[in-house]
Amino acid sequence: MKPVIVFGSINMDLVAKTPRLPVPGETLQGHEFFTAPGGKGANQAVAVARLGIPTKMVARIGSDDFGTQLHHSLGVTGVDTDSVLVEEGVSSGIAVISVDQAGENTIIFLAGANGHVNETDVERLSSLLPEAAVLLMQLEIPMSVVLLAAAAAQKVGCPVILDPAPAQELPEELYGMVNIMTPNQLEASVLVDFPVDTIESAKNASEVLLQRSVDTVIVTLGEQGVFCATGSESFFVPAFSVDAVDTVAAGDAFNGAMAVAIAKGLPLRQAVVWGAAAGALAVTKAGAQPSLPDQETFNAFLTEVGIRY
Repeated sequence: MKPVIVFGSINMDLVAKTPRLPVPGETLQGHEFFTAPGGKGANQAVAVARLGIPTKMVARIGSDDFGTQLHHSLGVTGVDTDSVLVEEGVSSGIAVISVDQAGENTIIFLAGANGHVNETDVERLSSLLPEAAVLLMQLEIPMSVVLLAAAAAQKVGCPVILDPAPAQELPEELYGMVNIMTPNQLEASVLVDFPVDTIESAKNASEVLLQRSVDTVIVTLGEQGVFCATGSESFFVPAFSVDAVDTVAAGDAFNGAMAVAIAKGLPLRQAVVWGAAAGALAVTKAGAQPSLPDQETFNAFLTEVGIRY
């Protein structure tokens, strides 16, 4: 099986559980605190590895205690960390997360070593791409290297999945180098400059992004479901009904499971369903990487809801 290559961020998540999310200027009493390995890149790498696909990560961590913990946590989940470098004298990436009783969250991201990812990391990545099933990227590393990585993948014919998070405008040239783009509602809204919060608006947003030369657009709509469009078809996958505890890393679970399906050669519709199933499982547990399902749990859920795998 060809590996999935993840190029992106590694963070330590500092999570506070609160009755509700605070409003500006408010001091709010929380009721639980914990740390957990995170970062959109690392989360997606773990999501892939736990579903049984060889996974390699290209990234940077700091030379602090968090960096040591983050490197270890990736290794024990089966992610190949040979291309994860330690940036001396720099802190690891940090995400400060508040989660309310409904499972909604706010996140403050501090790049740390992620901000030092550069052209030399793209060179290491380039040596892995010819044998890769897919390249999975996010936007918690400098945009300049995201562009270089996408170009390197395009050069050798490696499919690129881009999770355009955190939400931001993208360079025009990036769109044509992305095979699959997976914005959530907020990210899609920023990209197309109009609200995306319904199936119809997701369809409209997808049409705009397809016109920018993306091959496939997949808009995740939270508890509503997922809308997918290509140049030749479009379809909607309703969300699976689960009891939400924490929505942190639901999008990462989606992207990881979808990448696994693509690496296995499954059709696009099935890949989207796999992503939706993994995202549903992720919201039933607290934390980022602790919430990502393993292969046994994932397969059992697919069986329970009547989906072949």
